[in-house]
Amino acid sequence: MVKKLLITILLLYSCLSVSYAESLPLEEKKKEIIAIYNSNNLKEAYNMISKLTDKERDYELWYLLANLTQDFNNEENAIFFLNKSISLNPEFDKAHYNLANIYLNQKKYNNAIKEYKLAIKYKKDYPYYYYNLGCSYIGIKDYNEAKSAFKKAIDLNKNEPSFYYNLALCYKELGNKKEAQKMLDIYNKLNKEEEK
Repeated sequence: MVKKLLITILLLYSCLSVSYAESLPLEEKKKEIIAIYNSNNLKEAYNMISKLTDKERDYELWYLLANLTQDFNNEENAIFFLNKSISLNPEFDKAHYNLANIYLNQKKYNNAIKEYKLAIKYKKDYPYYYYNLGCSYIGIKDYNEAKSAFKKAIDLNKNEPSFYYNLALCYKELGNKKEAQKMLDIYNKLNKEEEK
């Protein structure tokens, strides 16, 4: 008798917890999904987002779904989901940035440049947008544009060694060995400071 009662209680509890999660308002579901994602339980976060309809997913959930699929090494789906996010909020800089990063990884430099420029348009003070834009320009061997992007990244963050290293590369490619050496010296100094 007690055993049957315990089994009944357990079954009711499991049914209630499933229906509770499914009956949560969308904002609560979203918070829960983000919390699960932030706790690094990627598969559970992915499963929860997958259960939502397309209409229930806002631009942030499409973005999160893109990040998850990218974590699972599916760049093509990530591109699709990032474009869904952007279609719902064209000014969402993070979606443009992540899309640009995929394009940079795929060596689709012109696509990457376009997306980095859009990310910068909506968030002008993030140095890594400029840094990666510069890396994309290096990909198409446009060292003048790359140099400008790295200089802007340095204006926003003077303590990142890689900014100086890539700026030195641009100066070297442009035939300015003196400036290239100056940037390498700063790069080496910053690297030594990081090692301490």
